[in-house]
Amino acid sequence: MLIALPNEIPLSNPIVAFTVLLAAILVVPPLFERLRLPGLVGLLLAGVVLGQSGLKILNPETDTVRLLSEIGKLYLMFVAGLEIDLTQFRKTKNRSIGFGSLTFLVPMLAGIGVGQLFGFGWNASVLIGSLLASHTLLAYPIVSRLGVVNNEAVTVTIGATIFTDTLALLVLAVCVGIHGGGFNAISLLTLLLGLAIYAAVLLFGLNWAGHSFFRRSGDNEGNQFLFILVALFVASVGAEVVGVERIVGAFLAGLAVNNVLGHSPTREKIEFVGSVLFIPCFFIDMGLLIDIPAFVRTLSSFGLTAAIVMGLIGSKLLAALLAKVFYRYSLNESLTMWSLSMPQVAATLAATLVAYQSFNPAGERLIPETVLNSVIVLMLVTSILGPILTTRFASQLPLPNLSLPDADTPDETAMLWWEGQNCNPLEHPHRPFTAIVPIYNPQTQRNLLEMAALLARHFSGQIVPLAIAPAHVHMDAPELELSLAHSQELLLEAETIGKEYDVPVQPKIRIDEAIALGISRASREEQANLIIMGWSPTMGFRAGFRARLFGTIVDSVFWSAHCPVAVARLLSPPSTLRRVLVPIDGLTQPSIRTIQFAQVFAKTNQAEVTILHILPHHAAIAQIERFEQHLSSFMTQCYPASTCQVKVVVDDQIATAIVQESQGFDLMVLHTVRHRTAAGLEVSNITSQLIQESHCSFILWGERG
Repeated sequence: MLIALPNEIPLSNPIVAFTVLLAAILVVPPLFERLRLPGLVGLLLAGVVLGQSGLKILNPETDTVRLLSEIGKLYLMFVAGLEIDLTQFRKTKNRSIGFGSLTFLVPMLAGIGVGQLFGFGWNASVLIGSLLASHTLLAYPIVSRLGVVNNEAVTVTIGATIFTDTLALLVLAVCVGIHGGGFNAISLLTLLLGLAIYAAVLLFGLNWAGHSFFRRSGDNEGNQFLFILVALFVASVGAEVVGVERIVGAFLAGLAVNNVLGHSPTREKIEFVGSVLFIPCFFIDMGLLIDIPAFVRTLSSFGLTAAIVMGLIGSKLLAALLAKVFYRYSLNESLTMWSLSMPQVAATLAATLVAYQSFNPAGERLIPETVLNSVIVLMLVTSILGPILTTRFASQLPLPNLSLPDADTPDETAMLWWEGQNCNPLEHPHRPFTAIVPIYNPQTQRNLLEMAALLARHFSGQIVPLAIAPAHVHMDAPELELSLAHSQELLLEAETIGKEYDVPVQPKIRIDEAIALGISRASREEQANLIIMGWSPTMGFRAGFRARLFGTIVDSVFWSAHCPVAVARLLSPPSTLRRVLVPIDGLTQPSIRTIQFAQVFAKTNQAEVTILHILPHHAAIAQIERFEQHLSSFMTQCYPASTCQVKVVVDDQIATAIVQESQGFDLMVLHTVRHRTAAGLEVSNITSQLIQESHCSFILWGERG
């Protein structure tokens, strides 16, 4: 029997539309990033090419595209609320509100002026003003890479985001309500009162419900993920019930669960799903809405587009200069604030689309297509110009004060500094030293056990080789019997290594349904001082798509363990590692503890330690000399008998410089930070690059931050 095949693929088929969207999301952004253009620009252009002005493959009116775009719009605003650093906002609350008011009101007035100049009504003019008033921290990774995130001007700008985005969405809600008709003073008061009550209930209620649910759900990330998604869409629907746009509810939901998620594995998965699927669909849909002839006419008239773009750039600059006067910032600081607050992406595009799709009873849009096209041009210009200017101005900011705290400084940092010379990260006053070594790979376990034995011998402690057998429903299952027999073989070899180093060995087998949790639970039961794990590309962090979605063993152990964790890639026996390099990013608490661990390890086999710090070229010579002097002074006071060296190198390419310096060393000790709520290691791009490119052994040393 023959099966008839269709002559052509129906483009209206939802599966076909979804497949085309996925293909565009997969292929287009990397191509544009290679051209040093934002990936979202490529998604917009992909929408234009695939839409009715191009190949007519996708139709923005189909149910599939509309659903994915609507979810993407909500997801975009949810993530915008989620990424606001509430801790930073609290640190500089007053100045953040002050600058937030300036960078909201000045562009707002500029936008109203543009609207009135081009003949728009007051409601549309105010709406245009609100579109210019918010900002997206597109250049945050740049200031983070340059090490100036803690500069007050940068912190204030970051904190101002919550103020500008909230007010911009509030203005949007009012303007959409007025445009819908039947709106008067009583309606306005009712809307504002309802929104205030709803926001309070959502922010406090969802925060409480989230904390309660996460406590009860334990480690069930699937249920936590679903809870957050339900919270997002319930908050969006609730906002519509109150009488405001759904994106307002999505933004408030992001703020509400901000502290609940912290930097947990669930948050990573939520942001990952949004960034690879729903949010790109929203940007493609924005491109589908662009009518090329109308877009060309908008650009040919030029006046409105130029007024909106120049009005935004000029008003944001004026707000930053006013902040310079009020708060006595330097010119570079104020220009950095300007460049950081310039990009208009998340809230601006979402609000623009809402306003464009808002009709009054007569069928008129709140803003015409010319404004939509002008805002898209604004987004393209500011998303490219903002990061470029941030790179230029932020690189001129002074680096954080890296000097030694004074001995009489009463703060916690100074106390830690001066008392730290008598503090060992591996010692505990009430229990003997115990190192847990999970064993699962016969090819790497010997080096790990030798490292543990060296440390245990130094502290007169013991090592606990740990084998995890996957749990089965039936304890007499053949698979479990085989796993236990294999574990016994590994443990026998571990005992032999312990005898070679004359160190007590307490082998342990644990049956557990989860390897990572089994390691953490066993280490707690044994009151371990240290967990030593082997590094493997398939076990380590960011090992690919599956790792980002489901996490890794190393991630999970770092997240749940009660004691320090050392993840090691040892290319040769530990006793042969004579030259140890410790790159540090400053005299910070994690760096000091990493140096202490490296010193302990060096004592076990008479190795030499070199402390390496990389400073950018714009650092002053006096600053470089001062840092090197203070670091040498610290090492002399804390480790007078050690053979530790200090080296400061000037280079803008930090990772490349460290890789080059590491060529003459046997081992690198890299510090990481793990938080109780974090997804394992907080590993910078620099550390990731070092792991990929270095050819020597390394240890990732992490303690709870």
